[in-house]
Order: sequence, then structure tokens, then C-alpha cells
Amino acid sequence: MKSSNKQALLVILAAATFAVSCRVTKPYKQPENVADSKLYRDSTTTDTTTMANLPWTQLFTDPHLQALIREGIENNLDLKVATARIKAAAANLRQSKLAFLPTVDATASVTQQKVAASQGGNFITANRTYELYASASWEADIWGKLRSTKRAYLASFLQSEAYRRAVLTQLIANIATNYYALLAYDEQLRITRQTVENRKADVETMKTLKESDVVTGADVVQSEANRYSAEVTIPDLLQNIRETENAISVYLGRSPGAIERGTLAEQSVNADLKTGVPAQLLANRPDVQEAEYQLRYYYELTNVARTYFYPSLSITATGGLNGTTLNNYFDASHLFGSIVGSLTQPIFQQGQNKQRLRVAEANQEEYLATYKQTLLTAGQEVTNALFDYNAAVDKAAIRGQQITYLQKAVDYTKELLKYTSNTNYTDVLTSEQSLLTAQLNSISDKLQQLQAVVTLYRSLGGGWK
Repeated sequence: MKSSNKQALLVILAAATFAVSCRVTKPYKQPENVADSKLYRDSTTTDTTTMANLPWTQLFTDPHLQALIREGIENNLDLKVATARIKAAAANLRQSKLAFLPTVDATASVTQQKVAASQGGNFITANRTYELYASASWEADIWGKLRSTKRAYLASFLQSEAYRRAVLTQLIANIATNYYALLAYDEQLRITRQTVENRKADVETMKTLKESDVVTGADVVQSEANRYSAEVTIPDLLQNIRETENAISVYLGRSPGAIERGTLAEQSVNADLKTGVPAQLLANRPDVQEAEYQLRYYYELTNVARTYFYPSLSITATGGLNGTTLNNYFDASHLFGSIVGSLTQPIFQQGQNKQRLRVAEANQEEYLATYKQTLLTAGQEVTNALFDYNAAVDKAAIRGQQITYLQKAVDYTKELLKYTSNTNYTDVLTSEQSLLTAQLNSISDKLQQLQAVVTLYRSLGGGWK
């Protein structure tokens, strides 16, 4: 065959190989229509401004809370686990890049042969052989197996980074949520203790009124019970405070202990809650990114599984020195070498290639569904957080009016009890219980607002930037 014909044949074979390899492995494409405009219920905004781009230091202005979040970022053990996963994924990615290079081994050996002498049975040395050689083996990435493997490990590496960001956003949200809960318990404890002191004074007032025959002994006893009905809730509040402090300590990576904090009254609620558009969740929310990288990982493994049905081309080269003496060992006459090319086509692999492909396709299908589910959950969380915040704002306005009138009811019934016979102590008791309940609920209303802001911030993917 002429040289020109050989070159033409090589070109044709190379072009055919490239065309086939393009059909074997397929490029990844992001799933379509997974973050449509309906992901946020009752929201048709086109404003791309989102609070997810706000640094957490600007959202959480309480210096005590900021200090806690910084300590958590520095010491949280879940974050350390996430960082370790990144290191492992980075090692896998580096190895996948090196897989394109040939493997090289070097060997040095000395072989000494002894044979029995013809007389006496003693051994004598027959000869000694010295060998120093190296071998290299390289597999041509004809069908894209190594390229797809590298892309899979790249997706795994990016997934581990997204996982760390997801842990970070959740950590910030957990610290803030528990911090606000701790302040709410403090405020509930303060109001309850103040209520107990007020009711102690009521008991003394009732005793005085009994001496004046304004009330009965039953009313005095009832006032004592009213005092203890408030006081009995204090141990539970103290327990809640202690447990919440312990929970925050774990997030900070330290042993359970006291938490420095401000007061609930000092906390401001950010009313400028911008959600952006649903498509921004793909860029902002780490768990959505993590789910997509997981999908990409199994997509590339499906590509890898397809390549096992096609022949593999490998080239092996061996070369070195061989001699019986060290004198003139490096002479050209002692050199040897060989190059072997092999093409291996799988014929019967006990169904392993089909099994590998079917498992990869099933995993890809599973994580496509997981990715879509993660997006739907993200949209649900954003929508719920907005509703939760708006409900808390509406309740706070109404609750303020309720407390105002309940305070008047307590004052009026106490005055009526002292100076007229138009009421009894049951009316006083009812109004006091209703006032305390409303005051405690007002604290819950503000807590709901604060925690809804935290949830919305995390749901939009805020905190890691």
C-alpha cells in the first residue's frame, strides 16, 4: 500500500473513531423548565433583587449574634466534615486528570543461579544476571471514558463545595433561629416574673378587702392560686432557656454553657424582603447546586458505562539493560526493548457491562427527580416563609390592640371590685389570665417575624456569599 493511501486510511479511521466517540458519550445539558415563574405561589415579580445577595453581617446587626455566627463558622464540626469531603473530592479529581498519562514502573533485579557439583553435593555458582528495566503502559481515550470520568469527579468536587455552602447557610440560620428563641424565652421569663410580683401584691390587696368584707375568703384563696398558676411556668421557661443555650453551644463547636446575648426589644425586623425570581435559586441556593452536581456526576458515569461496550486500545513499552557482569554493563549490547499495542473488544463479561449501564441510568433518573424535588421544596420554603412573616405582622398589629384593651379590662375590674358590688374576683382573674396570655403571645408574634426572615434568607440561598 502506498504511503499516501496509508495516510488517507489513517485519516478516515481517525475521523470515524471521533464520530463514533461523539455518539458514545453525550454532553451534559441542564434540565429545562425546572425553575419556572410559578415556583413562588401568588408571586409574579420580575424584580431580580434578592435578599440572598445580602451578606449575613448586614442582615443580622446584633453584635452578640454576629459574634456567635463567626464562632460557629470557625469551629462548627459539621463544617469541618464538609471541608474534609472537599479534600477527598479534590484528591479524586487530581487522580482523574493524571489518568490521561501513562503508568511507568522501574525494576532492578539480580538473579543468582546455583547448581549442585558432581562430587560432594556442594553448590557452586553457575551465573549471575543483572537486570534494570522500565515499563510504561498507556490507554488511548478513544471513546471518552477518561474524559467522562474526569468530568464526573469534577462534578463530585463541585458538589462537595456546594454541600459545604449548604451546611454554612443552614448553620447561620440555626444559630440565628435559636438565638432569637433564646431572647424570646428571656422576655417571657421577664414578663412572667413581673406578673408573679403583681399577683403577690393582688393577694395582699385581697386580704385587705376581705377584712373590709368586700370579698370573701374564697376570693383570697383564689388570688393565691392565681399567683401560683403564673409562677409554676417559670421552671419550664428556665429549662427552655438552658436547652436552647446548649443547642447553640453545639452549633458553635463548644461544650454546653451560657450564651452572651442582647434583648428581644433590641432586635429589628427587616421588612424589605426581596425574593428575586425563581430562576435565581439555581445560582444562589447551595442545596439546589449540590443536587444538580450530583445529577451531573451520574450523567457522566452513564457516559463511562457506555464506553465499556467498545474496544480499548492500549500501548505497552518495556526497555532496559540485561547482563551477567557489571563490567561494561551500560554498553549498547546489553540494551533491550519492546513496544506492544493491543486492541481488546469485550465479548462476554457475564452481563457486567449491561448491569453497569442500567445502574448508571437508574441513578441518573433518580437524581434528576431529586434535583427537581429540591427545587420544588425550595420554592415551597420561600413561599411559606413569606406567608409566615406576613401572618406574624398582621397578628402583631391586632395583638397590640388586644393587649391595650385587656390591660384596661384588668384595671377596670380591679377598681370595680374595690368600690362597687357590680363585679367579683372571677372577673379580675379572667382578665388577668387573658392579659398574660396575650403578652406572651405578642412575644411569639415577634419571634415568628424574626425567624421567618431567617428562614426566607436561608430559603433563598443567603449566607454563604
